[in-house]
Amino acid sequence: MVVCVRSLGLSGISGYAVSAECFLSGGLPAFDIVGLPDTAVREARERVRAAAKNCGAKFPVSRITVNLAPAGEKKMGTVYDLPILVGVLAAAGELPPPPPDAAFLGELSLTGAVRAVPGVLPMALSARAAGIRTLFVPAENAAEATLAQGLTVYGVPDVEALAAHLSGRTPLSPAPAWTPEPDYEPLPDLSDVMGQENVKRALEIAAAGGHNLLLIGSPGAGKSMLAKRLPSILPDMTYPEALESSGIWSVAGLTDPRRPLLTRRPFRAPHHTASAAALTGGGALLRPGEMSLAHNGVLFLDELPEFRRDVLEAMRQPLEEGDVTVARAAGTLHLPARFQLVAAMNPCRCGWRGHPSGRCTCSAREVERYVEKISGPLLDRIDLHVNVPSVEYEAIRRRSPAESSAAVKARVEAARSVQKKRFAGTAVTCNAAMTPEMVGRFCPLDEAGEALMKSAFSRMGLTARSHDRILRVARTIADLEGAAHIGPAHLAEAIQYRNTDILQG
Repeated sequence: MVVCVRSLGLSGISGYAVSAECFLSGGLPAFDIVGLPDTAVREARERVRAAAKNCGAKFPVSRITVNLAPAGEKKMGTVYDLPILVGVLAAAGELPPPPPDAAFLGELSLTGAVRAVPGVLPMALSARAAGIRTLFVPAENAAEATLAQGLTVYGVPDVEALAAHLSGRTPLSPAPAWTPEPDYEPLPDLSDVMGQENVKRALEIAAAGGHNLLLIGSPGAGKSMLAKRLPSILPDMTYPEALESSGIWSVAGLTDPRRPLLTRRPFRAPHHTASAAALTGGGALLRPGEMSLAHNGVLFLDELPEFRRDVLEAMRQPLEEGDVTVARAAGTLHLPARFQLVAAMNPCRCGWRGHPSGRCTCSAREVERYVEKISGPLLDRIDLHVNVPSVEYEAIRRRSPAESSAAVKARVEAARSVQKKRFAGTAVTCNAAMTPEMVGRFCPLDEAGEALMKSAFSRMGLTARSHDRILRVARTIADLEGAAHIGPAHLAEAIQYRNTDILQG
């Protein structure tokens, strides 16, 4: 007898339908799993046998063959333990065959408990698309699976409870749809930062338009402190954005079972020793990297020149296109990577070039060697280059409270609402993502603006890319002020953020 049990698998960050076909035949007892299983899938034989026996089920003594279809797709992980168990016991007559519109996934303990697995959200979404109506998942993953909507989700604590449900003895209760609760843990607030009003202004512009930002200043000037407060002024994620980001985090195994949906924009800050694969993704299991984990959020690179050159160059294409394609011998992986880059660096290796104390002893050549890892093409993709001066004593000792993140966020959300109306009906959500055609349509300049832009283009040696990025920033500045058109003052402020001379102190 052949019993077919539906399940799901993962390919990158997307789920796909899998069928576990279980066949019992005569001959010497054996347990074979075919269909390109990896080591973890082949080891399911021992977990399934022990879980069944320890839960009181009669495991068949016969030749067992399990085919995981489609057989040409490599199967990885422990997600197939539960469907293999259900198929084997159903083929042996210990359980009734499962309904054709039901799917199973989960890892088995030797005691029969069902353990959580990563990537449940994208698998649940693919189950809904494949016509599956009932989904059996580990109890810890039940809340995450309900985010897919349109499915009846059962959280399975152990094999005994599942057998009682399928046999009709003790039905399981469907998992209630998970709803986000208020997040009482506050984000770092801009009011903690004393002084640095020019940098706060740049942060506001970056948040309002989704622009990339480079902070350059001496140690202790507040670069990292300011960068970590950018999420507090970013607009809240929409539900589709939250679902997309949560799916990526789920595949990486980073979601919290109690809070499976990301309600705040991701903030990722990898160490400067990270490899290119750690940023782009890939590896033996083709998993998402830091750029994809920062999708719809912020990727913060502190001590930018300390990153390896190949790591920094790997960001050029994702910064331009919003996705990354990882090609390996094991396969090709397409990952979303539309993130907001915030980088911080010192002006020289000792860090004190330009400091009022005059303690820097770096020569001009040493400064050049320090910043040469930051290539021109990468720098061209960063919209705002901001000098972070040393904080004055009066600002540190100031007793009056600084402006809070809530006040800045209100202005940012007002500017984003203007952009939402502007780009309605398109995939573009902010000024930084405007296409060249949109830049020409939404960023016209008057006569004075044309003269200013022409002068800056020739004087600063701008490229076509930096020309368009200046116009995008100017459009954001105009949106913050509620202006319908870009004025010379908006353009002048945008141009001054492209001053690359600060890389030489």
